[in-house]
Amino acid sequence: MRYFNLILAAALLSLGPGLRSAAAQTQPLSELSPASGGGAQTIDGVAVRIEDDILTESEVRELAAFQQLVEGRAKERPDLIRELADQWIVRGEANTAKFPHPSHEDVERAYAQLAKQFPSPEEFRARCAAVGLTPAAVRRMLELQLYLSRFIDFRFRPAAQVDDNQVETYYNEEFAPQLKARGQEVPPLGSVADTIREVLIQRAINDRATKWLDETRARLKIDIEAPGAGS
Repeated sequence: MRYFNLILAAALLSLGPGLRSAAAQTQPLSELSPASGGGAQTIDGVAVRIEDDILTESEVRELAAFQQLVEGRAKERPDLIRELADQWIVRGEANTAKFPHPSHEDVERAYAQLAKQFPSPEEFRARCAAVGLTPAAVRRMLELQLYLSRFIDFRFRPAAQVDDNQVETYYNEEFAPQLKARGQEVPPLGSVADTIREVLIQRAINDRATKWLDETRARLKIDIEAPGAGS
Protein backbone atom coordinates (compact mmCIF):
# COMPACT_ATOMS: atom_id res chain seq x y z
CA MET A 1 0.00 0.00 0.00
CA ARG A 2 1.42 3.36 -1.03
CA TYR A 3 2.31 5.46 1.98
CA PHE A 4 0.34 8.67 2.11
CA ASN A 5 2.86 11.32 3.08
CA LEU A 6 0.40 14.03 3.96
CA ILE A 7 0.18 12.43 7.40
CA LEU A 8 3.92 12.79 7.82
CA ALA A 9 3.71 15.45 10.48
CA ALA A 10 1.41 13.37 12.62
CA ALA A 11 3.53 10.28 12.16
CA LEU A 12 6.87 11.91 12.97
CA LEU A 13 5.68 12.73 16.48
CA SER A 14 5.76 9.02 17.32
CA LEU A 15 8.81 7.88 15.33
CA GLY A 16 11.09 7.67 18.35
CA PRO A 17 14.51 6.04 18.00
CA GLY A 18 13.82 4.99 14.40
CA LEU A 19 14.24 8.56 13.25
CA ARG A 20 17.57 8.91 15.02
CA SER A 21 18.75 5.78 13.23
CA ALA A 22 17.58 7.12 9.90
CA ALA A 23 19.16 10.50 10.52
CA ALA A 24 22.49 8.81 11.09
CA GLN A 25 22.27 7.20 7.64
CA THR A 26 21.20 10.14 5.52
CA GLN A 27 22.07 10.16 1.85
CA PRO A 28 24.64 12.63 0.54
CA LEU A 29 23.34 16.06 -0.38
CA SER A 30 24.66 15.59 -3.90
CA GLU A 31 21.95 12.99 -4.46
CA LEU A 32 19.11 15.41 -3.74
CA SER A 33 19.37 17.43 -6.95
CA PRO A 34 21.65 17.85 -9.98
CA ALA A 35 24.99 19.39 -9.07
CA SER A 36 25.19 23.09 -9.74
CA GLY A 37 28.88 22.96 -10.61
CA GLY A 38 31.63 25.04 -9.08
CA GLY A 39 29.43 26.23 -6.23
CA ALA A 40 27.29 28.31 -8.60
CA GLN A 41 23.94 29.39 -7.20
CA THR A 42 21.03 27.21 -8.31
CA ILE A 43 18.52 29.20 -10.37
CA ASP A 44 14.89 28.41 -9.62
CA GLY A 45 12.68 27.14 -12.38
CA VAL A 46 9.32 25.54 -13.07
CA ALA A 47 9.11 21.89 -12.08
CA VAL A 48 5.40 21.30 -12.73
CA ARG A 49 2.52 23.18 -14.29
CA ILE A 50 -0.84 22.36 -12.71
CA GLU A 51 -3.82 23.97 -14.40
CA ASP A 52 -2.89 27.68 -14.34
CA ASP A 53 -0.43 27.36 -11.45
CA ILE A 54 3.18 26.21 -11.13
CA LEU A 55 5.35 24.30 -8.70
CA THR A 56 8.98 25.33 -8.63
CA GLU A 57 12.25 23.46 -8.49
CA SER A 58 12.95 25.05 -5.12
CA GLU A 59 9.79 23.43 -3.78
CA VAL A 60 11.00 20.05 -5.01
CA ARG A 61 14.40 20.57 -3.38
CA GLU A 62 12.86 21.77 -0.12
CA LEU A 63 10.53 18.78 0.13
CA ALA A 64 13.47 16.47 -0.58
CA ALA A 65 15.49 18.15 2.18
CA PHE A 66 12.61 17.87 4.64
CA GLN A 67 12.14 14.17 3.87
CA GLN A 68 15.85 13.61 4.32
CA LEU A 69 15.75 15.35 7.69
CA VAL A 70 12.70 13.45 8.96
CA GLU A 71 12.96 10.07 7.25
CA GLY A 72 16.67 9.83 6.55
CA ARG A 73 16.21 9.73 2.78
CA ALA A 74 14.53 11.77 0.08
CA LYS A 75 12.28 10.10 -2.46
CA GLU A 76 13.06 10.08 -6.16
CA ARG A 77 12.10 13.15 -8.20
CA PRO A 78 8.90 11.65 -9.74
CA ASP A 79 7.63 10.76 -6.26
CA LEU A 80 8.51 14.21 -4.94
CA ILE A 81 6.60 15.84 -7.77
CA ARG A 82 3.62 13.55 -7.24
CA GLU A 83 3.58 14.43 -3.55
CA LEU A 84 3.78 18.15 -4.28
CA ALA A 85 0.89 17.81 -6.71
CA ASP A 86 -1.11 16.01 -4.03
CA GLN A 87 -0.30 18.77 -1.57
CA TRP A 88 -1.48 21.31 -4.14
CA ILE A 89 -4.81 19.48 -4.43
CA VAL A 90 -5.36 19.16 -0.69
CA ARG A 91 -4.26 22.73 0.02
CA GLY A 92 -6.73 24.03 -2.54
CA GLU A 93 -9.59 22.08 -1.00
CA ALA A 94 -8.62 23.12 2.53
CA ASN A 95 -8.35 26.79 1.57
CA THR A 96 -11.73 26.68 -0.17
CA ALA A 97 -13.24 25.15 2.97
CA LYS A 98 -11.54 27.88 5.05
CA PHE A 99 -10.03 25.15 7.19
CA PRO A 100 -8.13 26.68 10.14
CA HIS A 101 -4.35 26.72 10.05
CA PRO A 102 -2.34 25.27 12.95
CA SER A 103 -1.65 27.65 15.79
CA HIS A 104 1.83 28.96 16.56
CA GLU A 105 1.81 26.71 19.65
CA ASP A 106 0.98 23.65 17.53
CA VAL A 107 3.86 24.34 15.19
CA GLU A 108 6.30 24.94 18.04
CA ARG A 109 5.19 21.72 19.69
CA ALA A 110 5.77 19.77 16.48
CA TYR A 111 9.16 21.45 16.03
CA ALA A 112 10.19 20.56 19.59
CA GLN A 113 9.03 16.96 19.13
CA LEU A 114 11.04 16.64 15.92
CA ALA A 115 14.13 18.09 17.59
CA LYS A 116 13.83 15.54 20.40
CA GLN A 117 14.25 12.70 17.91
CA PHE A 118 17.91 13.66 17.54
CA PRO A 119 20.66 12.96 20.09
CA SER A 120 21.04 16.64 21.02
CA PRO A 121 19.83 20.11 20.00
CA GLU A 122 23.23 20.68 18.42
CA GLU A 123 22.89 17.54 16.31
CA PHE A 124 19.41 18.62 15.20
CA ARG A 125 20.66 22.04 14.14
CA ALA A 126 23.62 20.45 12.37
CA ARG A 127 21.34 18.07 10.45
CA CYS A 128 19.03 20.93 9.44
CA ALA A 129 22.01 22.88 8.15
CA ALA A 130 23.43 19.83 6.38
CA VAL A 131 20.24 19.31 4.35
CA GLY A 132 19.96 23.03 3.68
CA LEU A 133 16.96 23.91 5.88
CA THR A 134 16.79 26.88 8.22
CA PRO A 135 14.74 26.63 11.45
CA ALA A 136 12.15 28.89 9.80
CA ALA A 137 11.91 26.55 6.81
CA VAL A 138 11.49 23.50 9.04
CA ARG A 139 8.70 25.25 10.95
CA ARG A 140 7.01 26.24 7.70
CA MET A 141 7.15 22.67 6.39
CA LEU A 142 5.77 21.34 9.67
CA GLU A 143 2.97 23.89 9.60
CA LEU A 144 2.02 22.83 6.07
CA GLN A 145 2.12 19.13 6.93
CA LEU A 146 -0.02 19.69 10.01
CA TYR A 147 -2.50 21.75 8.01
CA LEU A 148 -2.84 19.16 5.26
CA SER A 149 -2.94 16.12 7.51
CA ARG A 150 -5.59 17.67 9.76
CA PHE A 151 -7.75 18.54 6.77
CA ILE A 152 -7.44 14.99 5.43
CA ASP A 153 -8.47 13.68 8.85
CA PHE A 154 -11.38 16.15 9.02
CA ARG A 155 -12.62 15.21 5.56
CA PHE A 156 -12.35 11.42 5.70
CA ARG A 157 -12.58 10.36 9.36
CA PRO A 158 -16.41 10.46 9.48
CA ALA A 159 -16.56 7.74 6.80
CA ALA A 160 -13.74 5.67 8.32
CA GLN A 161 -15.89 3.46 10.53
CA VAL A 162 -14.29 0.47 12.27
CA ASP A 163 -16.32 -2.16 14.10
CA ASP A 164 -15.36 -4.57 16.88
CA ASN A 165 -14.99 -7.49 14.48
CA GLN A 166 -12.38 -5.60 12.48
CA VAL A 167 -10.48 -4.78 15.67
CA GLU A 168 -10.51 -8.42 16.76
CA THR A 169 -9.42 -9.62 13.31
CA TYR A 170 -6.48 -7.20 13.28
CA TYR A 171 -5.52 -8.29 16.80
CA ASN A 172 -5.58 -12.01 15.87
CA GLU A 173 -4.10 -11.81 12.38
CA GLU A 174 -1.59 -8.96 12.58
CA PHE A 175 -0.97 -7.53 16.04
CA ALA A 176 -0.53 -10.70 18.10
CA PRO A 177 1.48 -12.64 15.47
CA GLN A 178 3.93 -9.74 15.07
CA LEU A 179 4.57 -9.57 18.81
CA LYS A 180 4.95 -13.34 19.06
CA ALA A 181 7.43 -13.34 16.19
CA ARG A 182 9.56 -10.88 18.15
CA GLY A 183 9.28 -12.94 21.31
CA GLN A 184 7.24 -10.30 23.12
CA GLU A 185 4.30 -10.79 25.43
CA VAL A 186 0.90 -10.25 23.81
CA PRO A 187 -1.37 -8.00 25.90
CA PRO A 188 -5.07 -8.83 26.15
CA LEU A 189 -7.29 -7.43 23.42
CA GLY A 190 -9.17 -5.18 25.82
CA SER A 191 -6.04 -3.24 26.74
CA VAL A 192 -5.09 -2.42 23.14
CA ALA A 193 -8.49 -2.26 21.42
CA ASP A 194 -8.63 1.54 21.29
CA THR A 195 -5.12 1.75 19.86
CA ILE A 196 -5.92 -0.87 17.22
CA ARG A 197 -9.14 0.92 16.34
CA GLU A 198 -7.23 4.14 15.69
CA VAL A 199 -4.68 2.28 13.55
CA LEU A 200 -7.51 0.88 11.43
CA ILE A 201 -9.21 4.28 11.21
CA GLN A 202 -5.96 5.83 10.00
CA ARG A 203 -5.63 3.04 7.45
CA ALA A 204 -9.16 3.69 6.20
CA ILE A 205 -8.50 7.45 6.02
CA ASN A 206 -5.33 6.75 4.06
CA ASP A 207 -7.17 4.51 1.59
CA ARG A 208 -9.97 7.01 1.02
CA ALA A 209 -7.60 9.94 0.68
CA THR A 210 -5.40 8.05 -1.79
CA LYS A 211 -8.41 7.11 -3.92
CA TRP A 212 -9.67 10.71 -3.89
CA LEU A 213 -6.27 12.09 -4.85
CA ASP A 214 -5.82 9.57 -7.66
CA GLU A 215 -9.23 10.47 -9.10
CA THR A 216 -8.67 14.22 -8.70
CA ARG A 217 -5.18 14.13 -10.18
CA ALA A 218 -6.49 12.29 -13.24
CA ARG A 219 -8.85 15.18 -13.99
CA LEU A 220 -6.19 17.89 -13.78
CA LYS A 221 -3.90 19.20 -16.47
CA ILE A 222 -0.45 18.45 -15.09
CA ASP A 223 2.68 19.02 -17.14
CA ILE A 224 6.01 17.96 -15.66
CA GLU A 225 9.04 19.88 -16.87
CA ALA A 226 12.40 18.24 -17.38
CA PRO A 227 14.94 19.40 -14.76
CA GLY A 228 16.31 22.75 -15.82
CA ALA A 229 13.79 23.16 -18.66
CA GLY A 230 11.19 25.27 -16.86
CA SER A 231 11.47 29.02 -16.53
